[in-house]
Amino acid sequence: MSQPRKIIIDTDPGQDDAVAILLALASPEIDLLGITCVAGNVPLALTRDNARKVCELAGRPDVKVFAGCDRPLERALVTAEHVHGKTGLDGADLPAPKMPLQGAHAADFLIETLRREPPGSVTLVAIGPLTNLATALRRAPDIAARIGRIVLMGGAYFEVGNITPAAEFNIYVDPEAAAIVFGAGVPLVVAPLDVTHKALVTAPRLAAFRALGTEVGATVAAWTDFFERFDKEKYASPGAPLHDPCTIAWLLHPDLFTGREINVEIETAGTHTTGMTVADWWRVTGRPANALFLGDVDADGFFSLLTERLSRL
Repeated sequence: MSQPRKIIIDTDPGQDDAVAILLALASPEIDLLGITCVAGNVPLALTRDNARKVCELAGRPDVKVFAGCDRPLERALVTAEHVHGKTGLDGADLPAPKMPLQGAHAADFLIETLRREPPGSVTLVAIGPLTNLATALRRAPDIAARIGRIVLMGGAYFEVGNITPAAEFNIYVDPEAAAIVFGAGVPLVVAPLDVTHKALVTAPRLAAFRALGTEVGATVAAWTDFFERFDKEKYASPGAPLHDPCTIAWLLHPDLFTGREINVEIETAGTHTTGMTVADWWRVTGRPANALFLGDVDADGFFSLLTERLSRL
């Protein structure tokens, strides 16, 4: 096997963030250098605890977890307890973490790691609001040229918005940060709602998690059971989308996904469209492409991969 791919996960766990972290920890192709936490689904005090709870659930208390920005660059924080519950990980009751939180700020860890590792060797996987990444890029513009790529869950085009009619939650929470990241000249892979809404935890897929017969399997089933009630009611779908694990799955098996290299701009000033990802899917603007914008997923292949990997924990 070739050398594992070095990644940093920037996250605001969230049940689906937690599943993405578990998928990364279960995959030998990935070398997780650290987890950076941001305020988003729930406030920072909870996301930094939740990330450590997930590492301990996976039997990996050695993973370095860093706390980052507790609010967006220019706006008041919007959270999503209405989806994820008051802890962010409602559905399964995990013990308080024993592993330490690292002392450094998440943005400083990002800067220091990217300057230390060979250029292009580190992939950033961003599955929350982009405040930490934007803060690091602002403080140290030189790191942009050193990032291999950024794979992020965020935005929407054909599926429009899930927090406003026009905007997806991660981008909406901090559109100014998203504009910095999308404008940084770093290769981007974007997993928008267009693709994640095709990765639905149907009853058989939920049963497959439970059938693993492990603590991880039971916990993932309980988490998806919990936030499913919200999504099923909202979308009248047969199950809840597993948004964030799509990023890790793309790293492991990009052939499960299809998309287009297009230009994506972030709306920061719209009256009704703040946080919108203006995706030039039909390439009508002539603006240069800055992102691989994913549009479809082999959902059966995705869930086979996810279930098989979770069985290793």
